[in-house]
Amino acid sequence: MLKGNNEEEFINGNLDKLMFSMAIPTIVAQIINILYNIVDRIYIGHIPGASSDALTGVGVALPVIVLISAFSAFVGQGGAPLSSIWLGKGDKEHAEKILGNGTFLLVIFTIILMFIFYIWQKPLLYAFGASSTTISYAGTYLSWYLIGTISVEIALGLNTYIIAQGNTGIAMLSVLAGAVSNIMLDPVFIFVFKMGVKGAAVATVISQTLSAIWVVSFLTGKKALLKIRLSYLAPDSSIIKQIFSLGISPFVMRATESLISIVMNSRLQKYGGDIYVAALTVMQSVMQVFSAPVGGFTQGVQPLVSYNYGAQNFVRVKQIYKKMIFVCGSFSFITTVVVMLFPAAFARIFTTDENLIGLIASKMPLFMCGMLLFGVQMAIQPVFLALGQAKISLIIAMLRKVILLTPLAIIFPVYTGADGVFFAEPVSDFISAITAVILFKLNIGKILSKEKVLQIK
Repeated sequence: MLKGNNEEEFINGNLDKLMFSMAIPTIVAQIINILYNIVDRIYIGHIPGASSDALTGVGVALPVIVLISAFSAFVGQGGAPLSSIWLGKGDKEHAEKILGNGTFLLVIFTIILMFIFYIWQKPLLYAFGASSTTISYAGTYLSWYLIGTISVEIALGLNTYIIAQGNTGIAMLSVLAGAVSNIMLDPVFIFVFKMGVKGAAVATVISQTLSAIWVVSFLTGKKALLKIRLSYLAPDSSIIKQIFSLGISPFVMRATESLISIVMNSRLQKYGGDIYVAALTVMQSVMQVFSAPVGGFTQGVQPLVSYNYGAQNFVRVKQIYKKMIFVCGSFSFITTVVVMLFPAAFARIFTTDENLIGLIASKMPLFMCGMLLFGVQMAIQPVFLALGQAKISLIIAMLRKVILLTPLAIIFPVYTGADGVFFAEPVSDFISAITAVILFKLNIGKILSKEKVLQIK
């Protein structure tokens, strides 16, 4: 049986009720999770006498933070759908072996990441867009944040395995424990203890550690259907290959966010200066806030797609993905319109600098308009992942960020200055969303066949 949602509910239960009962906790969890770094930026943006420079420094460090989370997505979103598929097939033991190997990979990734970023921290930050004014803020924040790398990997990477077994409420609480701590600790460390940027990083590390402890406690406890077992921590090359195959797409999605931030920060530094880098930090933060509910919805519903696909209940799969696309597309369109209409109001959440607010107000509508359609792609790509179609999902991820956005962010500013960086975002979003729809229509019929399901070993 699946914890929280039994097999009968997954296959025959009221679909609307089931989808939202699974999605609401993950939506809340995604929003809360994004608050880890968003809250840092809000408080940092209000540090007296240093708000813009400190905000720019944290923005420069952001690519490293995103890359760390990309490795957790590699394991979490690569292994969790596989666990759901194998639960749908009735093989709990294999599902637990996937969890064990995922845990092993997270530890290995932590060691590698900490070594690289501590050794080459300063040159990397300069390459990412730091200036002589902002390097001290970026270096301080990142040095302390890296201490909690293992907590970030465990908290984010293993939480998806809790969701995979139907315990979306538990998954939400694991994120909530850390986020509430972060919200409470940030002002204490930043303003009361007068630690500034360092205080924001320390608060985040403590909070992520609390989330990691919660996740591990559940996955080793009696209530978990899938448990971390010592016997399954030993690496199994065939399972690791499966995780890599499916995890490469979400990894590329996250890792290329890091690449994009690097390219955009460096180009904005060249054509606009520190204030443009700070503006991008705020606009990306706003975009993350309104993308989080969509990501949470798809993450919560994804096990439902995978389970029914593994059980060869294709009619149910079609009903689910149609509702996913409608909900995600509608939400993204409506929230983007709101942001485009009131950009200054969102800017004031992050800063009191009137020059920065004015710049954001003039550039945000252009930067965000691609999100009017992008919610559709945000639904389609997780559907491909839930169905075990790593290659197609990877193509979509590569198209938007590597093939389109990165080169356009380099080329456009040559002709239009700093505005070209902001224009590259919506152009890439529109083209990739349309392409995702075309690929979905061309492939979904072939994917939903018994022969295709049997290929997933």
